[in-house]
Parts: sequence; structure tokens; C-alpha cells
Amino acid sequence: MTETSKNTRILEMHTLLTRGECLRKRELAQKFGVTEKSIQRDIENLRDFYLRSGEHRVLTYDVKEKAYVLRADQVLSLTNSEVLAVVKILLESRSMVKDEMFPILDKLVRCCVPKESLKQVQSLIANEKFHYIEPHHGKFFIERLWALGTAIEKRKVIEIAYHRTHKNDTVTRRLHPVGILFSEYYFYLAAFIEGIDKEQHFQNPQDKSPTIYRVDKIESLKLTDEHFHIPYKDRFQEGEMRKRIQFMYGGELQRIRFEYTGPSIEAVLDRLPTAKIEKKTETGWICTSEVFGNGVEMWLRSQGDYVRMLE
Repeated sequence: MTETSKNTRILEMHTLLTRGECLRKRELAQKFGVTEKSIQRDIENLRDFYLRSGEHRVLTYDVKEKAYVLRADQVLSLTNSEVLAVVKILLESRSMVKDEMFPILDKLVRCCVPKESLKQVQSLIANEKFHYIEPHHGKFFIERLWALGTAIEKRKVIEIAYHRTHKNDTVTRRLHPVGILFSEYYFYLAAFIEGIDKEQHFQNPQDKSPTIYRVDKIESLKLTDEHFHIPYKDRFQEGEMRKRIQFMYGGELQRIRFEYTGPSIEAVLDRLPTAKIEKKTETGWICTSEVFGNGVEMWLRSQGDYVRMLE
């Protein structure tokens, strides 16, 4: 075979592998009209290519299939089980319109090898994809998330036009963005407003917490060339902020104390990451937690008689 023919063989074998197919030397030798030794050399070339490519895939021999298959490097790549878990979480989040959600799902599923595993995951999520209900805002915003992340990382001042649902109007703001959050179907931006008169616009002018903006309500976004500085004592690390901003409402940091008598204290601890059990009682648990804003009050009321505020 000529060198061109060898390149053609290798490209076709690579295509088969990336589709989740298996390589069997005898079948390939017959197909290409070469010896099994030639196919073995092609396989070794492919194996070397995957090792050097940095794609974290390994060409290996599957004893059960009696064939060569392309596997994900278990250390650096997602396993089939991990792919399924991530895909299910994304579907349940209902956070994106189909045209943004489905390409992400398809790319994740293509990580599954061999082909049977890929088909299995596709089958497991097919019904959910068919019945997927998009968020009612119908907005595309994935690229905007990246722009916001860049502004946060580089501490750039941004300018936005924001549609306020409760007042049904649009306002412009210059912001110092400090975090991106996700909660119950929506992505949010946490940011400090530049140059706002707190005495006029804030119920509590002493409030030092960031304002929360739904990302899909941002009608326009501009990253400026200006950088902002947050004094060390006022900095909000996103991890710490995420634990305390649970209900996407601004407001002061407050400490709440309550008794919970419901069936699952784990559900409370998961919903309020800063919650701590103060003590176990005969009927339930006394807990404390730190949260920003008053949104927690709605959640507490939703628990009915299971929750009794203590202070």
C-alpha cells in the first residue's frame, strides 16, 4: 500500500473509533486489502497519536469485544456515569433554551465510549429531551456568562441595561461584578452599583451586600476598560457569597434561629449551606443560619408547621 493509502486507512479507523466503533484487525485487513501486521502498525500509530494529542483518550484492547476501542482516560476525562449525572442535572435545571442546552448535552454524550454506552445514555435521556420545557424568557445568554466571568476575573467595570420585572422598566447601571450564581432555573449576577445614592435608593443605606441581577434580564452589556478595587474587608469571595445568598434577594446579612420538626433535617441543611444544628430536641432540631436578604422568610413560611422561628 502507498503512504497515501496508509493515511486514508488511519483516518478512517480514527473516524470509526470516535464514533464509538470497535477495530478488529482481521476485518480491517480484508477491507483495506493489507496484512493484519499493517493494521497492527496503524493501530500503534493511532495509539501514539492519542497519547501525544492531549485529548485524554486511550486506544486499548477490549478482551470481551475482542477488538480495539477508544476509551476516555479515567483520570482526566468524564466517565460514562459522570456524563449521565451531569446531563441529568442540566436537564433538571431547565436553565437554558433548547438551542443552547441541547448542543451542550450532545457534546457531553459524545464523551461516552464505546458506542453501546453512548447509545445507552442517549436512550436514558431521550424522553426528557423530548419533553424538555424551556424557560419562559426564551433568551440566549451563554456567551454573556463568559463575558461576565471575564469581567469578574479581571475586575472590570461593566455597564448594563437591565429590565426590572417588578417595575416593568429598564434601567442603566455601572457595576462592579463579583460573582455568578445559579438558583432555581436562573443564573444571577452579584454586583456592587457604582455611584448610586444609597440614602435615596436603598431601604438600608448601610447595606454592604451586592445587588442581585438575573442574567437573562440584562438587555445589553458592555465591558469597560476601567478596573475596580474592593477593599479587603468588603470583598465577597464567590464561594462564601454563594453559601449566604440563597434566595436571590439583596439585603443585609442576618442570623436566623429556628426549630425544625419536619421529616428530613438533611433537606434543610442542603437548602441552607450555612445552617448548623444547635441541638436536637424531642420533636426536632434547633438550627441557626446566616443569609443575605429577606428571601429566606418565604422559604421558611413554605415549610408550614415544620418551622418555628425562635429569634
